[in-house]
Amino acid sequence: MISKAIIFIKLFKESLLFAYSSVMANKLRTFLSLLGITIGIFAIISVFTIVDSLERNIRESLASLGDDVVYVQKWPWDFDADYEWWTYMRRPVPDLQDYQEIKRRSQGSSSVVFSVSTGSSVTTNGNTINRATIWANSHEFPDVRYMELERGRYFTPFESQAGRNLAVIGSEIAAQLFPDTDPIGKDFRLMGRSVTVIGVAEQEGTDLFGGDSLDEVVLLPLNFARNLYNIRSDRLNPMIMVKAAPDVSNRELLDELRIIMRSVRSLKPAEEDNFALNQATLITQNVIEPIFGMINLGGWIIGGFSILVGGFGIANIMFVSVKERTNIIGIQKALGAKNYFILLQFLYESVLLAVAGGVLGLAVVFAGTQVITHVSEFTITLTFGNIFLGLFVSAAIGVISGYAPAYSASKLNPVEAIATTF
Repeated sequence: MISKAIIFIKLFKESLLFAYSSVMANKLRTFLSLLGITIGIFAIISVFTIVDSLERNIRESLASLGDDVVYVQKWPWDFDADYEWWTYMRRPVPDLQDYQEIKRRSQGSSSVVFSVSTGSSVTTNGNTINRATIWANSHEFPDVRYMELERGRYFTPFESQAGRNLAVIGSEIAAQLFPDTDPIGKDFRLMGRSVTVIGVAEQEGTDLFGGDSLDEVVLLPLNFARNLYNIRSDRLNPMIMVKAAPDVSNRELLDELRIIMRSVRSLKPAEEDNFALNQATLITQNVIEPIFGMINLGGWIIGGFSILVGGFGIANIMFVSVKERTNIIGIQKALGAKNYFILLQFLYESVLLAVAGGVLGLAVVFAGTQVITHVSEFTITLTFGNIFLGLFVSAAIGVISGYAPAYSASKLNPVEAIATTF
């Protein structure tokens, strides 16, 4: 058994060296034959790399919404183009009574926050931001929405309850309103009222969905915002954020919140819900995954045609190679070479061509990711999974394209092959 394994390894090595020498002896033909595979692998892997990077960035943006947070709102996130929008228009917005009842009745939540948001101008000493995002929340906000403070502090429970005119601002707001000074303790004007900055949120970076990053947000105590805005207005997008307790699943929390909200709003059993229970998973399942699925399919189709052309090119070159080496094949078989040795010899050559084309395609993709990452804020990474996929597809095309020529070579009659002249 060991001797047979040693013989097989030697035959494998000799076949590989023979294939390598044949490929290197015809460099131009080799380059032209692998070009189709290069283009195909580049098309497929570049699409997958961009999609994977885009999906990763989107999921990171959605992570700020919280996988274990349910949003009680007027409008659902999962409606399609045929939804009856007029039925949603008649829905009441969540209010403080809903918030208080959820806090009182919910057993499956760890934190409940009432929140409103709008756009408004903020000014200080000649610096103005015309449409800053104003986000007012009840005191439990940091328990539901992860945030880190670069400097300063968050509101105390007393300050939130009393509706003190205080604010925690994002890093971009701080840079624009107070470019040359520490903003802590400084005042700015909002809706004619003076507001004191007590904290600056740590920079979070660009958010792909816009508006959820705290960089360009002014956080206010809800009870202070009630003096400035009508928090029952649909324009302020009132919502209740409910974070599930550690041992409670989202499904259990959703069922509990549906029962509570139907009870609070006195809905009869036959009546439909007049509220929406939204989660980040709705965006992932109903929007992101179908779109990326179609893009991936498009990548396979586009790259598939290129690989198909490249496969035909490799098959054609291999048939030419078999014909050119018919005499050598005859001599090898006359000296005792087995059919599988001839078969493997040409299969190795075909796979070597295809994998070389795949490696070149992956190199082009990698170079492209480096350029895009350095010239833009969007980070693109060529993952090991996509590298393996590119090499696997290349090798598979090499085997498929080279099998017919290799099989025909292995079946040549040694006497006829030696006698063949060109």
